[in-house]
Order: sequence, then structure tokens, then C-alpha cells
Amino acid sequence: MLTTAQIIAKYGKPNEKGTYLKTINLPYPMRIAWDIDTKVTKMRCHKDVADAFLAVFNDLLAHYGYERIVELGIDLYGGCFNFRKMRGGSSWSTHSWGIAIDLDPARNTLKETSKTARFARAEYKDMIDIFYKHGFISLGREKNFDWMHFQINH
Repeated sequence: MLTTAQIIAKYGKPNEKGTYLKTINLPYPMRIAWDIDTKVTKMRCHKDVADAFLAVFNDLLAHYGYERIVELGIDLYGGCFNFRKMRGGSSWSTHSWGIAIDLDPARNTLKETSKTARFARAEYKDMIDIFYKHGFISLGREKNFDWMHFQINH
């Protein structure tokens, strides 16, 4: 897992304006996790990981199909770019660079372990593998908490 120093060396210092962001068109609509009637068709992420995010979403669509993505809640968007410090910490969150995404946060809360997190179930293994294929890691798989969170690891 990249340290904050490694992230700064690779992606620069984070800033509130997100001058390093790129807007990508998502290959399928996502739903705002806390307002499922609101659709998201674009996402702002770091320009250097935009292609990796698109590859993940395209592979998820090809693997699961849109109906299954919705059924599993993989389309429940919890956010990508958010300029802030880590919860309970003093280092910048990887969301401050737009190099991380949270999905289905209500059923994969920050402190949940594999005993209760939705993404720890067998039907999500392929989803997590797709993220890894494109250079992301899952904090759930790596640390057994924050199963909603996927971040770039290069």
C-alpha cells in the first residue's frame, strides 16, 4: 500500500481545487448511495488514474452486466474526489487526490470486517479481482476494514 509520501511523489500535493482532476464518462449510470434516485454518469478522478478507473468500470460491466451490478449494489457511488484528511487521522485521504473510490458505503461501513461487510461475500470476489487487475487495492481485502474503499496502488 502506498504511503502518503509515495503518493505525493507520484501524484503531487493535493489541493482543494483538484487542478489534477479529469472528468470521465462512466460506462453505466451509478446511483448516489445516500440518494439512490440521483444518477451519476460522470466522475472526477486524478488524470493519471482515469484510464484505470474506466478499465475497471468497463470490466465490471462486461463481467456482471448492468442488471447484476445494480442487484449487487456495485453501482452505489459513495464518492471519489473529496479533499479531506483521513477520518481520525492527520494524513490526507487518498480521496484528496481522486485516486480512490467508495462503493455501497451503507453495507460496507468503515469499521466492518469480513464477518458483516457485503463486499466480503463470495459474489464480490470477481469485482475485487477486477480492481486489482487494474492496479487498485481493496482496504477490505488488505486490512479487513473499510470494504467500500478501493485505491490505486502504483
